[in-house]
Amino acid sequence: MPTTKKEDFYFGLMMCLGMVVFMTFYNLYTNDLIGTISLKVMFLQFILCFIIAFVLELFIVGPLAKKIAFSLPYDKSKKVFVILSLSCCMVIGMVLCMSLYGLGTAYFFNGLSGESLFKNYLSLVFKNFIFAFPLQLLIVGPLVRYLFVKFVKGTRIAVSLTLS
Repeated sequence: MPTTKKEDFYFGLMMCLGMVVFMTFYNLYTNDLIGTISLKVMFLQFILCFIIAFVLELFIVGPLAKKIAFSLPYDKSKKVFVILSLSCCMVIGMVLCMSLYGLGTAYFFNGLSGESLFKNYLSLVFKNFIFAFPLQLLIVGPLVRYLFVKFVKGTRIAVSLTLS
């Protein structure tokens, strides 16, 4: 887990990148857009989505999720509970926010179905949540934590050992 603002920035960057990669392909697949839009458009969509997701994670969802997760009544001395509560709060917040982005993108590119805007949003939230939650808990979260400890935290420890 990150302990400094710099580490928090790198951790958020890594987590956001991992989630945006998987969620982008998931949404392209579920909307039958793989092969119908150009690689250039797909890449531009990915970059825009990543920037928006990272800004949301850094300034809005991340701080709010931490505040909520640490205010919940559980044993904070157990790291697994902290990780699970933070992950749950982050996924909920990011899915709610990024589904708005997805709804806007869908409307901009091809309009929306005959249902109401609210029904389309709820449908998108549900569809994204059922993929994002297990993805975060079982794949991206553990992978990013492993890479973070190995490469980001590991370099800090190695630097402090050489300075001693």
